[in-house]
Amino acid sequence: MLYLRSLAFNLAFYASMVVQMFFWAPFYFLAPRHSAWFVPKFWSRTSLWLYRVLAGTRSDISGLENLPEGSFILAPKHQSFWDAIAFFPFLDDPLYILKRELTWIPFFGWYILKMRMIPVDRGNRAKALRSVVAATKAELARNPRQLIIYPEGTRRAPGDVPAYKYGIVELYSQLHLPVVPVAHVAGLYWPRRKFLRYPGTIRARFLPPIPPGLGKQEFMARLIAETEAGCDELLVDAAGQPNPPPLPPTAIRRLEELGVARKA
Repeated sequence: MLYLRSLAFNLAFYASMVVQMFFWAPFYFLAPRHSAWFVPKFWSRTSLWLYRVLAGTRSDISGLENLPEGSFILAPKHQSFWDAIAFFPFLDDPLYILKRELTWIPFFGWYILKMRMIPVDRGNRAKALRSVVAATKAELARNPRQLIIYPEGTRRAPGDVPAYKYGIVELYSQLHLPVVPVAHVAGLYWPRRKFLRYPGTIRARFLPPIPPGLGKQEFMARLIAETEAGCDELLVDAAGQPNPPPLPPTAIRRLEELGVARKA
């Protein structure tokens, strides 16, 4: 049954994306940019609905009261494709920093360009970071937007050793905006590079914002400590459920470090 439900969801997920991309195209490309956000936000909600109905996985996102007004930086843990689509419906005008190659994909890339996302050439990291900071400053000067950046860059398994990159420190220092960490363990249910989708409830939490103005080392230490503490709490909760998802070795090791006995 797990394989059938996973197959049904994966097929429906990608079919929904393609169908909606073409169906909404006239409205999306003719509407003002802010109004056009309806389309990707509707697709996100549809995808999470399909995930619940077909795979049996609910999404429980809390801490909305911690989202500031206007511009801020959202810093989610990155474990799964789930965290790439689950949060932006809660934001007024999200802004992503993404690989330049994504804008080259026919049709999909046009959707990205419509929303004035910030493409980055990752060949020269120092040059790319300077370019990203300059482009982000220019975009935020035009409109109050919410920058979404994954501090660890690439997806990591739940419970894995933190590997935060310097980029978010530079953005925090240069943009003078609050940073909202986001804790979750979605990788337990929608694992990276795997076909199976496990049932249960993905719990995510917007944590209290870190105010601007801290020193770089203090900011990074606080970001890591608060994000990882939130993820640990959610990992312990997930492992203690009556029917927990399969735990990867990284999650098992982290539970042992926390002194928590997992269910057999």
